[in-house]
Amino acid sequence: MSNLIVILGAGESGIGSAILAKQKGFDVFISDNCKIKTKYLEQIAKHNILFEEGNHTLTKILEADEIIKSPGIPDSAEVIKEIREKGIPVISDIEFASRYTNAKTICITGSNGKTTTTLLIYHILKTAGLNVGLAGNVGKSFALEVAENNYEYFVIELSSFQLDEMYKFRADIAIILNITPDHLDRYANKFQNYVNSKFRITQNQKSSDAFIYCYDDEVIMNEMKKRKLKSQLIPFSIKKEVENGGYVKDNKLIININNNTFTMSIQELALQGKHNQYNSLVAAISSELLRIRKDDIRNCLRDFQTVEHRLEKVLKVRGIEFINDSKATNINSTWYALETMKKPIIWIVGGTDKGNDYSQLSDLVKLKVKSIICLGLDNSKILKAFKDINVPILETKSMNDAVKSSYYLAKEGDVVLLSPACASFDIFENYEDRGKQFKKAVRDL
Repeated sequence: MSNLIVILGAGESGIGSAILAKQKGFDVFISDNCKIKTKYLEQIAKHNILFEEGNHTLTKILEADEIIKSPGIPDSAEVIKEIREKGIPVISDIEFASRYTNAKTICITGSNGKTTTTLLIYHILKTAGLNVGLAGNVGKSFALEVAENNYEYFVIELSSFQLDEMYKFRADIAIILNITPDHLDRYANKFQNYVNSKFRITQNQKSSDAFIYCYDDEVIMNEMKKRKLKSQLIPFSIKKEVENGGYVKDNKLIININNNTFTMSIQELALQGKHNQYNSLVAAISSELLRIRKDDIRNCLRDFQTVEHRLEKVLKVRGIEFINDSKATNINSTWYALETMKKPIIWIVGGTDKGNDYSQLSDLVKLKVKSIICLGLDNSKILKAFKDINVPILETKSMNDAVKSSYYLAKEGDVVLLSPACASFDIFENYEDRGKQFKKAVRDL
């Protein structure tokens, strides 16, 4: 009799896991508490997988030998509590898929910059002719890619939620870009819990593996003092010279690994701004470790196209520039966005608060922001945080209202910046939906 695998959540990762599990001969049951999207229902039907939507049938779920959980389901959910009580193993789709591939893995986590860095590394490896897949928190589900392709390399973006349910998985190259408070609502409001989650990316690494980390990040550096890591440690910095790593000096990107040096002017980088110097350093270090030709690395760092919903220039309307930074779902991302702007800002902010400390933005808001437009169902924390800063604050409940209000408040030479610092789930499906609605509202002006 084959083992029963129950999959909780029928999104991208859940469906990918179901297809792979079915392919490997397991009995598979999908349970989703919400309605399942049509495109996923079509996949379920095609592969003849048993499923339910709109509720969780506990009797069926608790028969499972193993459970693959969507990263979006918190441990506080009743169904998870019941599963834990019964002692059934709960894993992520990444953990499950890793059992069926021998590909080398380049894994990226961090509070900010993950997607940009992941796509940049993937761009370099693909351009260099490697047989490489893109998966995890960006692109397709890792499980689906393993089911359908036979890649030799995988570039995988990992969220803390995915890392939480990974146990035997091992990254050949592990990367932590930065760690700032985020998702604290999922970590009992304890920052250390979130830090521990990010450092799971280094678990199981051997001396032949590499760990690339930010030398400028105090949280990472303090945590490393507490841990005995076996992998080759490779720092990157834009503030100091580092040995056997990457840094910026005299406006040059300098990578020096095992006495092999790569340099490039930061003026040539496709991605400008200090946060992107970090992303470019990491991509170049990873590529050097994989012995990619220097010319390929250089060309890719020059010609890379920016990520949708991340400081994406949408349109200029009557001299007012509209920028979509919907992917900024935490304070640190929004800090970078505000810091990057050179023009007076009409700032659209708000959504589902994840335990944000808005005081970190106060100085930048005083310096750069002309008006604040709140876009969320509950804006009380934002209103309280900025009430003493002498700028108009408006509340809106829809993207159309937010964009129209910003247009009336802005003058020629201003920039309207959607950089919410919050998750999107109060009004929108996800940050992509929020960004797309912003772009449509701007085009409809």
